[in-house]
Amino acid sequence: MSMRVVALLACCLLAACSKVNQENYAKLKAGMSKDEVESLLGAPGECAGALGMSSCTWGDDKSFISVQYAGDKVLMFSGKGLK
Repeated sequence: MSMRVVALLACCLLAACSKVNQENYAKLKAGMSKDEVESLLGAPGECAGALGMSSCTWGDDKSFISVQYAGDKVLMFSGKGLK
């Protein structure tokens, strides 16, 4: 098998295994704990916050899920480019 075919297969597998998708987005609910969200989506790519509020993001510029927390609980969430 050529390297080109191996690289293509690897990309397809990684895309199929992504937890950043419409199905998982639909499972998010206000009031969920951070642990519940991370068990659904995995570890976030980045988080920032202050004064008991925080925001975490999974995915990249084209396809992502962003969750805003008040303390340890989901306050609101949004997504873009989900399939």
